[in-house]
Amino acid sequence: MAVAVRLRREGRRNRPFFRIVVADRRAARDGKFLEAVGTYDPVLKEGGVHVKLDRIEFWTKQGAQLSETVAQLVKRAPSEPTEKEASPAV
Repeated sequence: MAVAVRLRREGRRNRPFFRIVVADRRAARDGKFLEAVGTYDPVLKEGGVHVKLDRIEFWTKQGAQLSETVAQLVKRAPSEPTEKEASPAV
């Protein structure tokens, strides 16, 4: 099975929101997927990319190919979680 890490569009009209998913290449863009590994909000100027880098690394070692857009987003993604994300919610 050929596997790809790509974007899945969600959100409403004129307010896009994307999930970064691992899916079979033959599946529809917004169809079935194997695992959600992140999100991308293009409307936000900063901090619009949240990626589980460990899961992306796992899937690439299994042979998954990153789409061009996802490869750029992974480069932009922060490698360490920010203080706000690292602290547990009270």
